[in-house]
Amino acid sequence: MLLLAHISDLHLDGSERSLSRAGTVMDYLRGLLRPVDALLVTGDIADNGDEAEYEAAARLLAAPFPVLTCPGNHDIRAAYRTALAGEPAADGPINRRHRVGGLDVLMCDSTIPGRDEGLLDDETLAWLAGALDELGDTPAVIALHHPPVRLHHPLPDSMLLQQESALAALLGSHPNVLAVLAGHAHTAAAATFAGRPLLVAPGVTWTLRLPWESEHLADLGAPPGLAFHVLDDAWNIVTHYRVVL
Repeated sequence: MLLLAHISDLHLDGSERSLSRAGTVMDYLRGLLRPVDALLVTGDIADNGDEAEYEAAARLLAAPFPVLTCPGNHDIRAAYRTALAGEPAADGPINRRHRVGGLDVLMCDSTIPGRDEGLLDDETLAWLAGALDELGDTPAVIALHHPPVRLHHPLPDSMLLQQESALAALLGSHPNVLAVLAGHAHTAAAATFAGRPLLVAPGVTWTLRLPWESEHLADLGAPPGLAFHVLDDAWNIVTHYRVVL
């Protein structure tokens, strides 16, 4: 069995509130009876994209298990690379491939610099296609910031992944992809995309109220949330959502 934790949308902005909420989640994960095999962080790690925010993220995300990240629309690639990833500054997409047990985790950059909506650009699509071709039958999950389907809320639905058919086509030719994991929406959600589970992590910084719950957008008082994705020996995936008090 593999156990993946999944968080998103920390929006670290230097405030005590953002640092405390992210720290509470990380303390919870470090204290589990059974360590997770990896933690996936699907973007909007920083709020303004400043190096100081990524330096704080690097300290907060330090853990005795692998921490795999990808950027979101609030992240700035150059600062992310230098202050969080320890790499030279560059402005191209940040795509990373990781092996966790017998599973490949493909962390994809779906950001468009300066825009809120997402896109897998030609470079990222080529990288993703090449990685999936190399994998053959090895099971994989794809993680990115922007969900590729409508979630039936006007805010996230106004800035989803664009040209999602390109990702759907890749999934259609690679049946070894077990699921697509996303963030961005600040609400725990589950759907299907191209015949695969689409599993959206809740936000750490605040929770999106649904249109039938309230006229007010953000629930700042809701506790931060996370997802646990459990993969069994037959590569079935089960997701549990939790809030952290």
